[in-house]
Amino acid sequence: MSRRRSQAQNFIENLRDGVTLEMVFIPGGTFLMGSPGNEGNHTEKPQHRVTIEPFWIAKYPIAQKQWQQVASFAKLQRDLKWYPSDFEGEKLPVEKVSWYDVIEWCARLSQKVGRAYRLPSEAEWEYAARGGTTTAFYLGDSLTTDIANYYDRKGVFRQQTTPVDHFQHENTFGLCDIHGNVFEWCADPWHDNYNNAPSDGRVWDAQEIYDNYLENLGDLLNSNQERVVRGGSWDTGQDKCRCANRWRASPEFPSVSYGFRPCLSNLNTILG
Repeated sequence: MSRRRSQAQNFIENLRDGVTLEMVFIPGGTFLMGSPGNEGNHTEKPQHRVTIEPFWIAKYPIAQKQWQQVASFAKLQRDLKWYPSDFEGEKLPVEKVSWYDVIEWCARLSQKVGRAYRLPSEAEWEYAARGGTTTAFYLGDSLTTDIANYYDRKGVFRQQTTPVDHFQHENTFGLCDIHGNVFEWCADPWHDNYNNAPSDGRVWDAQEIYDNYLENLGDLLNSNQERVVRGGSWDTGQDKCRCANRWRASPEFPSVSYGFRPCLSNLNTILG
């Protein structure tokens, strides 16, 4: 990766009623996306260089208190449950939310605050997760359950999610809770491997829709393409928590293992 940082630059979005959303600036740069020959499987190959433009992403996965606040904003096209999660707690990550739900949530937030919140492309997600590292995890070549929430017979199996700020092990960019706890939805349609993948970090085969996100909300909510999830979860093994690991899911499937972390291309206001 060509650019690294040692101190996080943060922006706090006020969601009203004392609820905030902390966003972290991710500097642009070039990195090697995917896994080397001795790691992962064919879906993570071939490794390829990707150049990422600067953007902002949430420091933590979205917590239930944040979900509930935005779910109370005016409906655009899809109903949202205020309390969708199986494991209840204000600081626990929201789960049992589908890709469609998350798209509506981001659109409601964008409409309310006037900034274009969205899901990251999977290239943006991996770039941010790695934080300048090339190892399987941003913490090194292995994990332990005292620094991440995942399933491991040799460690602690918590059998549920943990608060998003429970593990304060920031990567170089200042992000927490990247590995485990909940898989995180990405914007991209699923592809079986990286053959012909874009080299500029855009959403694969769908960037034109995201360029006018709110105008194309109906098209996004009517898409039936499988989507990418990243990062592993509380009930998966260490292998699924790797930076390069990727998995597929139906956009209508709300799993107890799936959450998300929104991002912004910039802080410019898009609405009056």
